[in-house]
Amino acid sequence: IIRYFQSEYNCTSITSKWLDAHYDPVANLYTFSSCIGKISPYENTLLDLPTGLVSFLMDQHEPRTPAIAVASGPFIYVYKNLRPYFKFTLPPLEVNALEQDVWNQAREVNKADVPLSVRSLRFLMLDPQDTEAFVNLHKAQPIRRQTVITCIGTLKKNMADEDAVSCLVIGTESKDVYILDPEAFTILSKMSVPSAPTQMDVTGQFDVEFRITVACRNGNIYILRRDSPKPKYCIELSSHPVGLVRMGKSVVVGCAQETLQGFTQKGKKLWTACLPAPVTTMGVMDLPTRGFQAVLVGLANCEVHLYRDKNLISTIKTPDVVTSICFGRYGREDGTLIMTTKGGGLIVKILKRTAVFDDRDSAPGPPLAQSIRLNIPKKTKLYVDQTMRERENAVAMHRAFQMDLSRLRLAAARAYVKALESSLTPMSSSLSEPLKMNAVVQGLGPSFKLTLNIQNTAACRPVMHLAISFLYDESLYSMRTAFFKIPLLVPGLNYPIDTFVECLSDKGISDIIKVFVLREGKSAPLLTAHINMPVSEGLALN
Repeated sequence: IIRYFQSEYNCTSITSKWLDAHYDPVANLYTFSSCIGKISPYENTLLDLPTGLVSFLMDQHEPRTPAIAVASGPFIYVYKNLRPYFKFTLPPLEVNALEQDVWNQAREVNKADVPLSVRSLRFLMLDPQDTEAFVNLHKAQPIRRQTVITCIGTLKKNMADEDAVSCLVIGTESKDVYILDPEAFTILSKMSVPSAPTQMDVTGQFDVEFRITVACRNGNIYILRRDSPKPKYCIELSSHPVGLVRMGKSVVVGCAQETLQGFTQKGKKLWTACLPAPVTTMGVMDLPTRGFQAVLVGLANCEVHLYRDKNLISTIKTPDVVTSICFGRYGREDGTLIMTTKGGGLIVKILKRTAVFDDRDSAPGPPLAQSIRLNIPKKTKLYVDQTMRERENAVAMHRAFQMDLSRLRLAAARAYVKALESSLTPMSSSLSEPLKMNAVVQGLGPSFKLTLNIQNTAACRPVMHLAISFLYDESLYSMRTAFFKIPLLVPGLNYPIDTFVECLSDKGISDIIKVFVLREGKSAPLLTAHINMPVSEGLALN
């Protein structure tokens, strides 16, 4: 089976954007993305199961060797130079006064020393016949409430450089978020969220401004900011978050209902992408040298999808379900992708230097332009007032609109009847002589060429015995021929008729020349056209 997958990798690596650097299916690495990082390889034994691992710089001393912080239970184990360096314990929580008083009364009954710790929640879970023995066993031990760490991250102290000193940020089961000093490991800040945090993403600088995006067990995401002990914004999800990463100024969340959602820093939803399988892990792919940033999403169908916004730009096939992802610089390679699988395998891939990712969505679906948000302006006070007025006077406005529409239709019908009666339309309304005419004026003046294009629109019947007459201001214009007969008009052919018009005025004015198409024996014209003559740019020569 191993040889089959290795041969499949070798065949697909020719066209892939990744180089297969290492694959060990029996590495026995069972971990998650929160417990994986890029550090020098070494091994150390822990006393309990870890919940998170980060690497950070504690000081400015040379050489700049990062330390490793491992969260486990209520402790943070700090390793430096491959040796245990410091152990930080979370401060105990305040004990309820009523609970303390109950155990003090039990202590006064019998002064026996019991070297065991006690928890009242365990006492409430006991059967009634076992409670007395439990009290007698633990009543002399002082009560302590101890929380545990659920997630861990790092925050730059006062500079945004890659090798700047960082503070530890930890989330606890008691719904608190602590920021620790990198040197003295004292608590610099404490913030609270409505539910126990499970994942977090940290950006910014502690001394300047920072944002902590926390995904909690109640299915919501809260955003914490500097000098604010409570969340500033809340993102309510339709299902529980499985992965949380920040890409630029947006927050990308993988949900349990097989969706990938993008939000702004204030919690406004930007987009939603449907996934073919449940999300197992998520990570950020950041290449500052190329100015490229995307989101890596591990799926339960043995695939890793690469998303830029909502667009799927690449897919990586894996031999097993990926449980943790880490991308970044490892050794001399800036684009190294490290993955562990559900069966304990280890996969290391290196991005090719010639790899190019298209912003085009490779998944089938609607075009990319359909997802571009329209720049809709904000609602002004005038718009809101106008909307309220329309709601209150909807019936009266509708009636007024219908009345105006009826008047418009009546005016249009009257104008149409008048045009038919006076033959002012460019097409004849007579069924026996269906004609169409248009006029073209050419020239700058004072001489103009007037061309009339007449066409018989009948199917097969010719038209004859027609004449054309012009009516104009004789003090302003003169025409060589103001009346002439039209030859027989064959259906479908265009007949151009030319005449010349002389402008007699030097005042720079113009007028209308009326054209009538007449039929012998009828007083009413078949067609009438009004030609707006242009202003003459010269004078007639005598």
